[in-house]
Amino acid sequence: MKQLQSKSCQRWCMTTMHLELRTNGLWLRTEMPFQEFCKFRPRILIDVSNIDISTTVLGYKISMPIMVAPTAMQKMAHPDGEYATARAAAAADTIMTLSSWGTSSVEEVASTGPGVRFFQLYVYKDRNIVIQLVRRAERAGFKAIALTVDTPRLGRREADIKNRFNLPPNLSLKNFEGLDIGKLNKAEDSGLASYVAGQVDRSLSWKDVQWLKTITSLPILVKGVLTAEDARIAVQAGAAGIIVSNHGARQLDYVPATIMALEEVVKAAQGRIPVFLDGGVRRGTDVFKALALGAAGVFIGRPVIWSLAADGENGIKKVLQMMRDEFELTMALSGCRSLKEITRNHVVTDWETPRAALPQPRL
Repeated sequence: MKQLQSKSCQRWCMTTMHLELRTNGLWLRTEMPFQEFCKFRPRILIDVSNIDISTTVLGYKISMPIMVAPTAMQKMAHPDGEYATARAAAAADTIMTLSSWGTSSVEEVASTGPGVRFFQLYVYKDRNIVIQLVRRAERAGFKAIALTVDTPRLGRREADIKNRFNLPPNLSLKNFEGLDIGKLNKAEDSGLASYVAGQVDRSLSWKDVQWLKTITSLPILVKGVLTAEDARIAVQAGAAGIIVSNHGARQLDYVPATIMALEEVVKAAQGRIPVFLDGGVRRGTDVFKALALGAAGVFIGRPVIWSLAADGENGIKKVLQMMRDEFELTMALSGCRSLKEITRNHVVTDWETPRAALPQPRL
């Protein structure tokens, strides 16, 4: 791995890797059980000389069902930050989602060139700020809003508290520059937690999803759904899609991993809107499992940030290509030539009931 860009970047990346590798704690159980709890049932003697992994998301054709999740403050990982991520995603012909709390603004990301991009949104107490952000995203050519709904308060992030997390003085939340709003400043515990407590609206409800639809024509994806009950309400509220996410397992301990919650949400949506998965995807094999359980596509966050920290734009290009190659290989070895051929019968999970007798195959 290449030398990371700075000592602060090294400390940041090592902290996230430590959390990821903490297998004797909650992390593995709540974020990454893909390998342990979901196994393949490959089909054989199928002509896989031609495989198509392209798909369409909200009407936009992309090269693969692997998209870039919103991750905040990317210039803490690399000086190019969100610029590099936007360019790499566009080069891979896939979707990038920009975080509200990016260290590059919607206008700056748009300036990197063409590409399909979504904007992740937190709802602030001051709704005029929300309106301004949405309008700017529209003008910058963003194609959808990913509304984060699982953060009325920030989860207890003990590493942030211990480190008194704050942005370095040379960085800022660029989407909020020039607005009359509080800044992410130093605090006795976590500067981010203090910022969220002061700015993000705890009263957010399903009525606000409907309100958001009145101020924008962009499709709205509800990000942070883990239950069938909320999936059904999201459909009723007019969401264009659902993102199954547990916020990287950093909000509420003991919630299910995304892969374990996915099928419940998919069944509740009943095909009326697409369901995506965000969280825990580390290999192309994980992508296959998510699609077999009903996801229309996946978003990846940590692999992008780690590769950004290691090698900037080129690092992200490499990780997206690795994911693509692994996924295509998994399809070939499972006997699938297109995404529509990936079915529930291709996987078996620890949490499902005993498999019923399947229809007799024919030549």
